[in-house]
Amino acid sequence: MDVQDIQGTVDPGWEPVRDAFSRNFDQRGERGAAVAVYRDGRKVVDLWAGAKDVDGTAPWAVDTAQVVRSATKGVAAAVPLLLHQRGQLDLDAPVGTYWPEFKAAGKERTLVRHVLAHRAGVPVLDAPLSLAQALDLEAGAEAVAAQAPVWEPGTDHGYHAHTFSWLLAGLVRRVTGRPIGRWVAEEIAGPLGLDLWLGLPDEEAHRVGRMGPLPEPEAAAGGLVLRPKRSVAEAYEDPESLTRRAFRVIDPLPDENAPAYRAAGLPGSGGISTARALARFYAATLGPVDGHRLFAPATLAMARTEESAGPDRVLVVGTRFGLGYMLHGPASPLLAPGSFGHPGRGGSLGFADPESGIALGYVTNGMRKGVTADPRAQALIRAVRKSIG
Repeated sequence: MDVQDIQGTVDPGWEPVRDAFSRNFDQRGERGAAVAVYRDGRKVVDLWAGAKDVDGTAPWAVDTAQVVRSATKGVAAAVPLLLHQRGQLDLDAPVGTYWPEFKAAGKERTLVRHVLAHRAGVPVLDAPLSLAQALDLEAGAEAVAAQAPVWEPGTDHGYHAHTFSWLLAGLVRRVTGRPIGRWVAEEIAGPLGLDLWLGLPDEEAHRVGRMGPLPEPEAAAGGLVLRPKRSVAEAYEDPESLTRRAFRVIDPLPDENAPAYRAAGLPGSGGISTARALARFYAATLGPVDGHRLFAPATLAMARTEESAGPDRVLVVGTRFGLGYMLHGPASPLLAPGSFGHPGRGGSLGFADPESGIALGYVTNGMRKGVTADPRAQALIRAVRKSIG
């Protein structure tokens, strides 16, 4: 893609990000995407290009948004942290303190911090939810509250790919009396002016592109065939594995382009955002952005303090988590040690790096099979490193 075909702006010194963004289209099969970077609360990169829909030709516009899958988790995790910051939620209290029904089936000692750190032991459901049940956040919360843990809560960790949605939705609803999507709209997105929704309003639906799979990068990467490790591939194929079951708790799998899915606002996977909004959100976790700051220093420290590390019982590879955020590590897509954020399976990414003052948001309509370190996002991160020296 010619640089002149890329829309938006980069500040002087940030041209490597624009070049990497262009190469993603030329070498990695990108169809439509946007990337934004803030440094020390100021936007330094704001780029978009390609098609709005993965299967279409209409151009990506300045305000195009996309479903960001599990990058939603990073936004949703801010809610309990902010409630703790405001004195409304004790992270070391049992979940059942706020949600009595959750005490069932051996979960009496599950702490709020266990939920955030993927240590609650309920990444799967014995009976998968129908699509209607999954999109009803209260029905999902009831199912996860009744579920017996597959390991003793707090003793191990494994990625709660989908159940994270109903865990957070149920907890936040019982602490605040508000649906988590409304809380985000009123307390985070509204004050910061973010084009970011957990529950897409009808009047914004025209802005959201269609997402879908991209061909794997065998041809696009110059003949390089990228394959998962055998153990990971086998875990996804085994119907009895925690991996397969965790990603199949909804049956049938939802159509992420469907209006009902977008309106439901699943806080673990269904958020919709622009790259600009995702980057601005993370910038506000680090410090003031136009006078608005989300995390106090103590909250910022908690977000990126390791709670879980080592072999992940769901993802199989080693992972590191703080309180709701993935931390830098061998399997993470983040900038540097000390950074925190969350990828979306197959593409999108948002993170913050307190040491450099960097916050990045990347959204795409083209999904790949990977869960964590997408090569397109990694190319952009390398360019950010080059830009900051």
